[in-house]
Amino acid sequence: MSRLDSFIRRLTAQRACLDRAAEIIRDLDGPVLELGLGNGRTYDHLRSILPDREIFVFERKVAAHPDCIPDDAHLISGDLAETLPRAAERIPAPAALAHADIGSGDAEATARNAARVAVALPVLLAPGAVVAADQPLDDPRLRPIDLPEGVAPGRYHLYLRVEVPE
Repeated sequence: MSRLDSFIRRLTAQRACLDRAAEIIRDLDGPVLELGLGNGRTYDHLRSILPDREIFVFERKVAAHPDCIPDDAHLISGDLAETLPRAAERIPAPAALAHADIGSGDAEATARNAARVAVALPVLLAPGAVVAADQPLDDPRLRPIDLPEGVAPGRYHLYLRVEVPE
């Protein structure tokens, strides 16, 4: 498979998972979290499918299209390792949806980042919230759920935020 074909499949899976997540959380209150702004395409898609939701964006260094940059109240700048654990101070309510596009070309760095996100993210989510992620997230509070039809296992990931008995 060419890199172009792989890219198209990843983005198609991403869109299908985000659309499915939006359906699942339709009746769940709370903002949306976007971990990784990139060029802003996914943020823009989230704005279009969830127009009445606040979207808080985490980004280390903003380099998005100017039309796809959130205002200062909704942009949390810095490294996820530092900003995610403190985000409850900025976010007014538990989130209903989180999208984590956190992969990079460095497999070891991506794995470390995914491990940090898996631990810190559930604290910011309402019970019943959905996480769509490009990387597997291993935490007992995140239960994998079925992917939309046509999305190959491992291409993208969907999780439901569940309560875990202590």
